[in-house]
Amino acid sequence: MIIVTGASGQLGRAIVEQLLLRIPASQLGVVVRDPKKIVALTEKGVRVRRGDFDDPESLAEAFAGASQVLVISVDTTGEKAVRLHAQAIEAARNAGAQRVLYTSHMGARLDSSFPPMPDHAATEALLHGCGLAFTSLHNGFYAANALRLMERGLQTGELYLPEDGKVSWTTHADLAEAAATVLASESRFDGITPPLTASEAFDFNSLAAIATEITGRQIKRITVTDERWRENLVSHGMPAAQADLLVGLFKAARRGDFATINPALESLLGRRPQTMRDVLVATLKP
Repeated sequence: MIIVTGASGQLGRAIVEQLLLRIPASQLGVVVRDPKKIVALTEKGVRVRRGDFDDPESLAEAFAGASQVLVISVDTTGEKAVRLHAQAIEAARNAGAQRVLYTSHMGARLDSSFPPMPDHAATEALLHGCGLAFTSLHNGFYAANALRLMERGLQTGELYLPEDGKVSWTTHADLAEAAATVLASESRFDGITPPLTASEAFDFNSLAAIATEITGRQIKRITVTDERWRENLVSHGMPAAQADLLVGLFKAARRGDFATINPALESLLGRRPQTMRDVLVATLKP
């Protein structure tokens, strides 16, 4: 049985939908903190169980019978994130799973200025030492995050952001399809995958120009200092820790941590992945 954690989240839901196109529902189990959120999956024949990475005892039942467990990375950072991932990996091993898959990131590195990246690198170190076969999916940066960073600028016509670098923004949909393909396929990646990215990388100057072309409205890219941008975020109610995290994203992008493109995702999908240009056309075209 394939077990997918975090099945009520955006990526988890999409992976489950893709798996149901590939395997019988009876071979799929999902784990969520609140099963009431995904009652529809139970009706389709998917095994739904409560499980919480912060409650290892709950994972024993949730992972029972697993041949593979997909651990979707948690939405927190630091020591807590690594501890939760460690508990999920340990529970998968105790349940007798033959393989653990983990949603990591193309920018995973211990010295990254973007806080989630050292957590991914630390989790991968745990996977190397867990004694199980594993696959760490080096996902490209979610395109949805670029849209969120552009949201206000698309409304006002002035995109205020710190200096950045190119990023190979990649859609949840493509990454979900790739994860499902790896889970359901007889030929799997062992260890850390190549970067699973779109075929083009863009900086925000380019994205502003593309948005201008699509909408026919001038979207002006205005570069501000990290400090000024952070102060503006905090003054509008964002917690300081979250603002620091976002500033770290731009620092890492400037270093080129997210600029790599690789054909691995296209190979898995059997087609060209969506690029950020495609996303903007779908989002902005009248």
